[in-house]
Amino acid sequence: MNIRSLTRGDGVVIGAAVLLFIASFLDFYSAAGFSGASNAWDTLGVGLGLYMGGVIGAALIVANRCLPQPRKIAGLDLGTVGAAFTILAAWSLFWFLVDVPSSLDAGSGLVLGFIAALVLAGAAIATPLVPALQAALVPAPKPAAPQPYGAQQQTGYGYPGAQQPYGGQAQQTQPFGVQPQQAPAPDFSPFWFAVPVPRPLYAEDGSPTPIAELAPGTWYLAVEQRGSALVAQTQDGRRGVLQDTSGIQRG
Repeated sequence: MNIRSLTRGDGVVIGAAVLLFIASFLDFYSAAGFSGASNAWDTLGVGLGLYMGGVIGAALIVANRCLPQPRKIAGLDLGTVGAAFTILAAWSLFWFLVDVPSSLDAGSGLVLGFIAALVLAGAAIATPLVPALQAALVPAPKPAAPQPYGAQQQTGYGYPGAQQPYGGQAQQTQPFGVQPQQAPAPDFSPFWFAVPVPRPLYAEDGSPTPIAELAPGTWYLAVEQRGSALVAQTQDGRRGVLQDTSGIQRG
């Protein structure tokens, strides 16, 4: 499991789940002049079915994010199942809050639990839709400054700053970011990986224009190796060449 794949939205989910768990131990209902009010755990269906249901939903969402490959339950994505749990918890606590018995008042555990469940469900739904919530929760460490993509320190005749022989001609180099096609590694096995910083993905035909940008906090599948470069597949099915593989994290 890789905690660096967690997003800011996942951080909100974790915080709301902790708050929901704490709320389960506070008064569910209260009454004037009455002490010793019950909490959610005095009714097993409320404690386990609602409060812990929301916490379990948050755990499924976070676990699905940390795993190198999405998991499924009865054909459903683990994160989708977790989001459904959080929505159910928020919906049920809302009606408990609306339908408080006339002789009682909503306790702090019910009010705080509903707020926590509402934030939890909102973060679970909004994270895939809001770019600000998709940013990495734990920033990746800054690697040593690499050389420009596709560039190598060159010496000898034909390169800038090197002496040319009398009557010699400068050697032509390939466009920036383009590398010659290399044969795939014969003993390569596909694996999941994440990049520490945003990096461009180039077309397999050697075009110098990137076709996509790999972002930190997202897992990509390496399907082939060509020298020091990797042929990577994005989550929407596009394939390209990742030329700079320094500092990548394998799943």
